[in-house]
Amino acid sequence: MSHSIARVIDFETTGTPEDADPEVIEMGSYDVNLISRMLLSKSAFTSLCRPRGPITPQTKAIHHINEEDVANAPPARDLWDRLLAGNPNWLVAHKADFEKHFTPPWGIRWIDTYKVARIVWPDAPTHSNQGLRYWLELPCDRKLADPPHRALPDSYVTAHLFIRLLDHKTPEEMAKISEYPALLKVMKFGKYRRNGVTMTFEQCAQDDPSYLEWIRDTSDMDEDTKFSARYWLQKRTK
Repeated sequence: MSHSIARVIDFETTGTPEDADPEVIEMGSYDVNLISRMLLSKSAFTSLCRPRGPITPQTKAIHHINEEDVANAPPARDLWDRLLAGNPNWLVAHKADFEKHFTPPWGIRWIDTYKVARIVWPDAPTHSNQGLRYWLELPCDRKLADPPHRALPDSYVTAHLFIRLLDHKTPEEMAKISEYPALLKVMKFGKYRRNGVTMTFEQCAQDDPSYLEWIRDTSDMDEDTKFSARYWLQKRTK
């Protein structure tokens, strides 16, 4: 396969990476030709996958896949060669750390459209997959984009998002951004949320740097928040 191909993938699972031994129960993918910047509709691949363990009620409430649906499906381990066939030059996913957790180490570089979208459109009202679909008015066929939270429709929407991002960043630039935690702009937590104040990390670095230093050095906040605190503090001192 040509190295002009990026494979956009999405998984539905029995649980989250924080759960005990979560498994893939549905996978879906579309290819994007990087030269023409077109989604290759004939590349669509999807399959249900039979897990060894149960599907949690929490995840059933998201994707509505139950044990009866996957009872006769092949296990995910039998499908990796099909999903990753042809050695595409890039693997693309929205919040790709999730898909990366489940995917065998194939030696293919990852692009995270969520992290790149936060850099390209920091003021978007949402950076969720479906939210960006509507905010950017992506040219998605509704029949192919729905229902959300299923592997093939979500990979279809992400493919359109990736194509739009190609107007702003090269795949190499996107892959580099994807190596780091997501860069956040607005602080929607802590004392600023309680006070009803909209505060950006950049403003906080100027007006209340000790709070960002606490986030960076002491707090147990997630890696995106700690990374953003560190980034804006460093930018302030330059």
